[in-house]
Order: sequence, then structure tokens, then C-alpha cells
Amino acid sequence: MTIDYRVAPENPYPAALEDAVHAYQWLIREKHYRPGQILHCRRLCGRGLALALCLYLRDRGLPQPAGLVLMSPWTDVTCSGESYEFNYERDPMFGNTRESMLYNSSYIGDADPRDPYLSPAFGDFRGLPPMLLQAGGHEMLLSDTLAAAENARAAGVRRRVSVYEGMFHVFQMSMDLIPESREAWEEVGRFMQIVYRIDRSLTARW
Repeated sequence: MTIDYRVAPENPYPAALEDAVHAYQWLIREKHYRPGQILHCRRLCGRGLALALCLYLRDRGLPQPAGLVLMSPWTDVTCSGESYEFNYERDPMFGNTRESMLYNSSYIGDADPRDPYLSPAFGDFRGLPPMLLQAGGHEMLLSDTLAAAENARAAGVRRRVSVYEGMFHVFQMSMDLIPESREAWEEVGRFMQIVYRIDRSLTARW
């Protein structure tokens, strides 16, 4: 099942955040999932949106999901991190141009790009759920991942950050084709076992 959601440029900020909130509430109210059963796993814009969703829920006293898996989250739409420069010529997806969606996001509209609901890198992560952050070493978005990880550390949030050297944006989508992708998904599996308190020794006996 796919959630129907609005997209930019017809629907700029805060449309995507509102739709994410509605989808989360639908899972709880209509499908009767408990928040502790929900884990967000997203990439690029969706991962920044997952963090924004958690900030929104916290600010309104609403329950958090069990955890977040953030693969190369776009957490700073101002594109001010150092990796936007030192990985400019190494990033095979966004590098060597200032004309990509990173620098021309229609979703921002007239909003302040430093708003934490748009750029979680500028937010306070206190009260957020455990998170696994992954990024490739050659990404322009590497700084976004590191900034989110630092925010989590400063806020006392349980987190793990893994940088896969030499890897490109969303290298995890290569699945079994490259060893780094396999390792990344194995890491996701271990994170889920921790979040859901799955005892592998008991599972192995079935």
C-alpha cells in the first residue's frame, strides 16, 4: 500500500510534513499500530522529513516511533556543510553542478531554510528515538549526516553513525551487488533487533 502524498512545486512546505504527520496518525488510529511498532526507514529528502516528523511529534507531546534508519538524510537545505565543497567533484549524483535539486528545491517555497522542520540539522534532538545514520564517504550530503549525528549525541539520543568510505549516494540500493551495500543492510538488521529487542538466540531455536 502506498500513501497518497502531495509534491512540490505545486505543494511547497509544509505540505510534505503535514502529509507525513497524517500518514503516521493513520497507522496508529486506523491500522492500530502502536508507535513502538513503527520504524521509519527513509533516504535523502524522506530521511530529513522523518527527522522533521519526529521533531513535530515531540513539540506537540505526541508519541515517537521506535526508531529511525536514516540513509544519507538531507538535513540542511541551506547546503552549508563542508562536504558540499570537498566532495563536489567526487559525488557522482549531485557533484560538479549547482543546478541540482539540492540547490534548487521548490519545496522550500517562502519558508526559512533554517527552520528545523525543513533543516533538522538546526534543530534540538532531545526526546527523539534511537537512530541509525549511514552515508557514503564521497557524498556531498555527508555533512548532513554528520550534523544530525552530532545533534543526536548532544541531545543524549541513542545513535549509530556509519560512513562507508568511497561510497556514493544511496549505495544501499545496490543491495547484493556490492559488499558495502550488503554490510549496510546487515547493520540495519542489527539495529532493528536492538530497537525491537529481538533475541537472536531464541529465534535461532525455532
